[in-house]
Amino acid sequence: MTTGKERSRMIATEDDHRVTPAELFFDLVFVYAITQVTALMARDTSALRLLGGVVVLALLWWCWCCFAWLGNVVRADSGALFGVLVAVMAVVLIVSLTVPEVYDDAPGGLPAPLVFVLCYGAVRVLHLVSYWVSSPGDKALRATLRRTALLSVAPPFVLLLVGSAFTGVTQILIWLGAVAIDYSGIWITGSSGWRVASPGHFAERHGLIVLIALGESIVAIGVGVSGYPVSAAVLGAAAAGLLVVAGLWRLYFRQVAEAAEHRLAALTGDDRTRFARDAYTFLHLPLVAGVVVSALGMKKVLHQIADTGHYDLSEPLHGIVAWALPGGAGVFLLASGVILLRATGRRSLVLLVGGLVCVCAGPLTAVIPAGLALALLAAVVTALVVLYGRKDGATTTG
Repeated sequence: MTTGKERSRMIATEDDHRVTPAELFFDLVFVYAITQVTALMARDTSALRLLGGVVVLALLWWCWCCFAWLGNVVRADSGALFGVLVAVMAVVLIVSLTVPEVYDDAPGGLPAPLVFVLCYGAVRVLHLVSYWVSSPGDKALRATLRRTALLSVAPPFVLLLVGSAFTGVTQILIWLGAVAIDYSGIWITGSSGWRVASPGHFAERHGLIVLIALGESIVAIGVGVSGYPVSAAVLGAAAAGLLVVAGLWRLYFRQVAEAAEHRLAALTGDDRTRFARDAYTFLHLPLVAGVVVSALGMKKVLHQIADTGHYDLSEPLHGIVAWALPGGAGVFLLASGVILLRATGRRSLVLLVGGLVCVCAGPLTAVIPAGLALALLAAVVTALVVLYGRKDGATTTG
């Protein structure tokens, strides 16, 4: 008979471990969180708000990454860890509810920025405690956990608390500083103590979060036309938006993900840990951020095309959104190229040049009709897929 103690203990993973339903369930709350970040940026389409949205996304990303690493060494569906995951889901749900007010606190309720910071701190503490309990005999890991708490958790948390007392540029810059210290702290802490037990599981977890971000782009297309009649122009723009998402999906899952997973599996020890940190924890953030930023642009394009009472079909996107539409896709492509460089040691000119073209396309997007800009982006992404799909398409240099 299985005792209560056995049911509640944490179970170590094996090399062939795969993603569990518990982790898929855990990711559901981050679907909502990413949607809230897009809504946060859409409420005030300024460069400052775009930066603020990316800062919030970076903090949420850290919350997700913490438990992606933990779930790779301890089964997420084991009794104790599953209980922690549910607790974290509750906290992240609260965080997500505060996101729309994190820079514009509404009167009459709890202070949203402070609630956001306290919940973020709770997630980081739960992660460290869970890791500590999971490996009672691992002295190297426990030493790393202590360094992480001192370098990558405590100082950023204090800065986030300070920033929550301010508004506007000051708040965003203080929080940006906290994110920079957090990420730098993980780099300084080093790879000793951390480990990746199952390369397949680790790669699959990050592929799923990229898929969630791509799904948010499709949701953004629908939200952009919500409440407006369906027209031929709306259908055409929606199809173009879906083509962009499909192209990014193919480039990542058929090229980037496979190369990165192969490299991760080939490495061992601290070399594997460093690659996982660089290619997944660090470089997958701009992948996700790029998709979210581009989703903002697609949402605005569909809204302008659908809202014929306020916009003409010949009207371009304005302000930072004119850059967000192609720029977000460009960031995704550049990050993909850097991941491939880290994984294979070779430069993909298709991804790097294509990414630079998209990042620099903002001035053009600002002077052509919004629908045409989306169609051109779809054409560029599709062309990159075709070029990369050919044997000689990914021109590389050593």
